[in-house]
This record gives sequence, structure tokens and C-alpha cells, in this order.
Amino acid sequence: MGTKTRKSVVKLQSSMAASVNSACKPLNITSFQKKTRSKILSIPGTRPSVQNGQLLVSSGVTSLDYLLGGGLAVGTVLLIEEDRYDSYSRMILKYFLAEGVVCRHELFLAAAHDHPDDIFQELPDPILDDVAMYKPVEQPRLSCDPQDSLDAMKIAWRYQNLPKVQSALASSSRFGHYYDVSKTMEPEIRQAAKCHHFYLAEHPSQSTATHSLMLHSYSALLKSIEEVINREGFQVAEPMAKPRNILRIGLHSLGSALWGDDLCCRDNPKNSHALTTFLYGLRALLRTSLAVAVVTVPSHLIQNISQMASITRLCDNAIALESFKGSERETNPLYKDYHGLLHVRQVPHLNCLASQLPDHKDLAFKLKRKQFTIERLHLPPDLSETVSRVSRVELEGASMVTSSCGSGTKHLDF
Repeated sequence: MGTKTRKSVVKLQSSMAASVNSACKPLNITSFQKKTRSKILSIPGTRPSVQNGQLLVSSGVTSLDYLLGGGLAVGTVLLIEEDRYDSYSRMILKYFLAEGVVCRHELFLAAAHDHPDDIFQELPDPILDDVAMYKPVEQPRLSCDPQDSLDAMKIAWRYQNLPKVQSALASSSRFGHYYDVSKTMEPEIRQAAKCHHFYLAEHPSQSTATHSLMLHSYSALLKSIEEVINREGFQVAEPMAKPRNILRIGLHSLGSALWGDDLCCRDNPKNSHALTTFLYGLRALLRTSLAVAVVTVPSHLIQNISQMASITRLCDNAIALESFKGSERETNPLYKDYHGLLHVRQVPHLNCLASQLPDHKDLAFKLKRKQFTIERLHLPPDLSETVSRVSRVELEGASMVTSSCGSGTKHLDF
């Protein structure tokens, strides 16, 4: 073997040994790496969602938080279709603002009819001692009357094999606070929060360009919200020079004639795209900021169904309140325990392929002496032992017809 051949063989062996040694050494980068979690902001009054990791805030109504998957996601819009007299939708808006006061969040409220300061003064009083909310329910005592005992035994015999139904909507983990609607919040607590307001009467109308699809009222409102977000540092991309906070935005009765919109006045409104254009800009603004908005709209006044559908699609969450006031259901004994129905129109699709839908579709709300709650709708059962006289006659007639048609047939045993 020549000298050149020996040198080439030695080089080949050394290169192979080097490659083997490099393969045996542990590499710094592998295909299986532990994925580092993104840093979640720690802001008082917030928590991450267990479904998609989105930062959540409480709406102030614990049962509503349960329906929305744990709370309102930061950067989203909740649409509330107002009831006929704007009693309960206004109350949910005040719950939302009161929760922001307790959590030390900044508030922004816009209205066209009432001054925002008047709405701030109507916020419900927080219940600091929540132990009373978890008091055990007293068991019903047995009566000495034998007739009452027989009735109780009949009811127990009928429903002893049925599972117990829990009508209240509640989560296993505590989130949010409770409020007493019979009292207003003390001025010392309310004044401790930083509040911004937009009153339409304080912003006189100006001539706008004819090609603009947005009304001056909506344009001025969107500009005011943007100024507050930029000035107070609610942008997500803003450097964390100071502790971050949440901005709660409440917009009352958008789309009404008080805002200069004819959406509720005509079947074919002239400004049909004004509110949808505003909602499109609002949602784009909230996506990049630490803010959450609640918008109420008088949907019962909007005649065009397609316009209302477009408004709903431009919001992340959408619920509708159907009050029993002024309707036949108000005097119906079946609905005596409730004040209206609640419909879930839309739930958000955030960081997930499928959203979490409520496990129950028949929902109702009621206003107790101190609290507004949302529950599962359960109508009382019919406990009568005998059928009515008309039904009995119909059953006897049906049995006679059956016996005359077939002599050999037997009666069905119900």
C-alpha cells in the first residue's frame, strides 16, 4: 500500500471517529423541546381562561359569567339586546361598571339620554360579607296535619326516582363579587375609581364628509375612546412603565334616535351602515388594547332583521333580554317566579376551533329583593290527580269509537 493511500485511510478513519463522537454528544437543540408558556399579565380583577388562556374579567353577574365561559374576555365586545323598557339591560350595565369600581379598573361610560354621572350614582352597593350568600338552605319541617303528610308522600312517590334539578347557574371557582341592588354604592367607594364619560349633548354636531359611512356622534365617540386608550396606556404594545390596568367601556342604547341614528325609525334607514361601521372600528381598537366593552342596543325597535344580524356578527358575545312587562306572560302563573327570558345569541371563538356553548338553552332571569340572577327555566309540574271534565268526556268518546271499530280488539292500558 502506498504512502498516499495510507494517509487517505487515516484521514477517513479520523473523520469517521469525529462524526461518531459528535453524534454521541448531547445536542443543545432537539426536535422535542418543552414549550415555554407565554407570560400572562397579572392584573387585579382578572384571571386566565381554562379553555383558551384568554384574560377574563367578571361582568358583575356571576350567573352571566358562567354562561359566557367564565367571564368577559379582554379585547371583546358584549352586545345586550335591551328589553322593552330598558330596565334589566341597564341594570346589567350598572353591574358591569360596579365590578370595575370594586376591582379598581378604569371606567368609560357613554350615553345620549341620561348624563353618565347620573348613571354612576346608581351603581349597586357591593356586599363585602359574602358569607351570607352561602348559608345552607333550611330543610322543610314536617307538618302535624295528616292531610299535608299525605300530600308530601304523594309528591315524594311521584318524583322519588327523578334527579334533583339545580336551577341556579354557578361555577365551582369563585370569580367576581355580589351586589345589593336595593342600595346604591357609597360615594367614597365610587369616587376612588377613575371614570371617563362621553355625553352626546356636550359634543355638538359638525358637518362631516358625504362619503363617510359613520355618523358624527359615533365618530366622536370612537375618537374619544381611542384618546383614552392611548393617553392612559391601555395599548398592549405599550412598554410596561407602570402597572397595567383594565379599561371597562359601557355604551348605552346605541342605534337609538337619541344618537342621531334612524335605524330604529325606518324599515330602510338612510344611515344603515353607521352603527355597523362603528362596531367594526371599536372591535379593531379593542383587539390591541387591555379593554372590554358592553354595548346595549334597542333591538325591539329595529325593523330590519338583516341589520340586527349584522350588528350581532360584529360583536363577540350577544345576549337578548325578553321582559314579561306588558305581555301576557306577566300574568301567567307558569312564569310567576321569573321576570323575563334570556337568549344567548352568540358566543366568542377565541384561540380555539369550537366555542363553549351553554349546557342549557331555556334560561330566565329574575330580580329578587337584592340581587339579579339568571337561572334555568323550569316550569312547575302538573300535580293534579284527575283529568278535567272535558278531557274525561273526550277519552270516553274515543274508547267507544275504538270498541265499535274492532270488536275483538282490547282497550289500550295507559
